[in-house]
Amino acid sequence: MAARLTTYFVVGIVAATLIAGLIVGAQRDDSDGPVDLIVFNGKVYTADASGSMAEAVAVRGNQILRVGSNREINRLRRPQTIVVDAQGAAILPGFNDASTRFIDGGLALDSVDLTDATTIDEIQSRVRVWAESNPDRTWIVGYGWNTAALGTNPTRQLLDAAAPNRPACLLSDDGRVAWLNTKALERAEITRRSPVPADGVIVKDSRTGAPTGVLKGEAVTLITNALPRPTRDERTRALRDAIEEAHRNGVTSVQDTVERADDFMLYDDVRQAGDLGVRVYASIRAADEPEAETFKRLAALSDRYPDDPVFKMGGIRIRVDGPVESFEAALLQAYDARPEHVGRSRVDPDALNRFVRLLDARGWQVTIDASGDRAVHMALDAFEHAARSNPTPERGRRHRVEGVALVDAADVARFGRLGTIATIPPHSEIPTAERVDAWVKDVGAERASRAFPAGSIVSARGQLAFATGWPASSLNPLLAMHTGVTRATVEGLPEGGWAPAERVSLKRAINAFTSVPAFASFDEQRKGSLKKGMLADLVVLTTDIFDSAEPDLSRTAVATTIFDGKIVYQRSAKSTN
Repeated sequence: MAARLTTYFVVGIVAATLIAGLIVGAQRDDSDGPVDLIVFNGKVYTADASGSMAEAVAVRGNQILRVGSNREINRLRRPQTIVVDAQGAAILPGFNDASTRFIDGGLALDSVDLTDATTIDEIQSRVRVWAESNPDRTWIVGYGWNTAALGTNPTRQLLDAAAPNRPACLLSDDGRVAWLNTKALERAEITRRSPVPADGVIVKDSRTGAPTGVLKGEAVTLITNALPRPTRDERTRALRDAIEEAHRNGVTSVQDTVERADDFMLYDDVRQAGDLGVRVYASIRAADEPEAETFKRLAALSDRYPDDPVFKMGGIRIRVDGPVESFEAALLQAYDARPEHVGRSRVDPDALNRFVRLLDARGWQVTIDASGDRAVHMALDAFEHAARSNPTPERGRRHRVEGVALVDAADVARFGRLGTIATIPPHSEIPTAERVDAWVKDVGAERASRAFPAGSIVSARGQLAFATGWPASSLNPLLAMHTGVTRATVEGLPEGGWAPAERVSLKRAINAFTSVPAFASFDEQRKGSLKKGMLADLVVLTTDIFDSAEPDLSRTAVATTIFDGKIVYQRSAKSTN
């Protein structure tokens, strides 16, 4: 009997111990467990609603397990844990570029880079160097020169001097101006008698009527249609090159507007192979087709590429006007440089209202390219019309205005009131002396002082996203943020910045490349900020950008990029096992 009682007693103790263990296990914070990756000894900016700071981040698998102090995080370290010492530098969410032509950017890496060229001599030199290094290429193609910064009128003869034997085409940073040499004009069969597309200009010599070698607006398609079309293999290689360039710049998410239907399949094929090392939100450009065909195309793409952490279908993008600097922006009042010209919108306001209302009723996100203040007014009117006409979609409205350059004072507050996201490409506001002078000449000093109103939109509680616009400019968010924060060039000019009231704080600039683009793509619950449960996309910089009231972002670089919990780029060896 005593033995039996002893057995019962032991069993009871064991059972109680097991039950207690289960209770403790259920109550234990799982973040106390082992981790795969730790990033510590840094200035962690979480980019969440509180804008809080920390010192270290712990990652398990592809998710953030905990954000906290060095002491909290380092006690989770195990022998197998990979550790990255930030050495006191900033740790941020992976950058999310709100507007790129990502595959085209990969193709541009193999072309003439003109993004910071400001003189004819410099452009000619780069063209010559590239041509000598690529003797077997039938065309010379370059990207990124700025019409205002150049300070002179380009001509085919000037480009002939650098590239006399092969057709050459240099596209401007906004993609709305093409500079051709004589052989490119011949190859595209552009003559003084060539018909000019609507909303396009073939610049001609005032004496002879011959094309000068410059195409503007929709006339650019005359040459882009003549360029050799890259093969599927070439575009696949370009995508892989673009991913590598993104990692080097700390970019872990991109938002692309896909012009070619087969690029959706290209993205998906690379994803299926496990090689899509960025998260892609891909929208389509509105085409000249019946509305029913547009809705059918959107539905088919959405069904085929549904919500996914790596690749998914976005919405639709509609162009209303073009850039101010090429006089394509639709303005409320005439250009000072052209008193008879207010710019032309590509869409009738009533037609835009109707189209946006129908898209909104079907739950689609709409992005409208609108640069001038009249175009922005039209976009906001269309969104307001949709909100009045339709019930709120289940996931809410997150419509967007892309490429905002000028906004009427009465419209600024509407961004916040309508919940409309404004995307501003900071490279467009780099205030070189030539660009500022061109703006003042083109639209007058008062409107130039309101150019690219990032600060005003933020003050009005609007959502502000930044974009590099790559390949129109460098895929470097830090340079773009430098412009947004300082409104100055990397040399610090003009002193005090261009329209300094439109500067944004450092944290706002970071948000514009992290949490706001995540919100814009309906992904704020899984990326864009550093907190428990979010996808482990992080970037470690080379400096502590928070240690100064005026950080020099132009001299800061990416030290480490982490995508999906894995280190995909390191500037220098900072990782140990």
